[in-house]
Amino acid sequence: MSRELTRRLLQLYIGLALYGVSSAVLVRAGLGLEPWGVLHQGLAEKTGLTIGVVSIIVGAVVLLLWIPIRQRPGLGTVSNVVVIGVAMDGTLALVPDVHGLAGQIPLMLAGIVLNGAATGLYIAARFGPGPRDGLMTGLHRVTGRSIRLVRTAIEVAVVATGFALGGSLGAGTVVYALAIGPLAQFFLRVFAVPAPENGSTVVAGRIRDRAIIPR
Repeated sequence: MSRELTRRLLQLYIGLALYGVSSAVLVRAGLGLEPWGVLHQGLAEKTGLTIGVVSIIVGAVVLLLWIPIRQRPGLGTVSNVVVIGVAMDGTLALVPDVHGLAGQIPLMLAGIVLNGAATGLYIAARFGPGPRDGLMTGLHRVTGRSIRLVRTAIEVAVVATGFALGGSLGAGTVVYALAIGPLAQFFLRVFAVPAPENGSTVVAGRIRDRAIIPR
């Protein structure tokens, strides 16, 4: 196994695990979750399943939606479905709830920054998009609508459904929405791996230009 491939695999799985950790940290902060996290938490409240298990189920269902729009999954896509959910449940089992804004706000901010770093790690590894991200880009391709419009429509529907089911919507959701793009763009540059075909690096501007938020 080449050094580059080893690095990419490490980045993929460390990034996915940290993404799950960051999502769990946002749950424990109690100030609002990222858009898909709102849906996962709402479904967990209604079904009695853990939020990590719900995340895995939702990821698998979203991956099935790739079939009619002819999206092709990669190793990172399939790994995304499982690793993030397992890491979430493992972290939630170890980290207790935090009470009081003096603890909640720093925990929320740490979770958002960690999420951005995790995003940069696993996307820069170049093993394929997450199932939710691939759904967005696939719908963009088949409908001709802009990525920004498709993403906004999906995430508004996800947040509204999750909130109606009892998911946590709050200041953390707003801060996440504003901060994750710049954070992910920065960490994509930090963790970029040279592409083999021409020696160039992952284009960190992709998130900015296409407004893609992973997962």
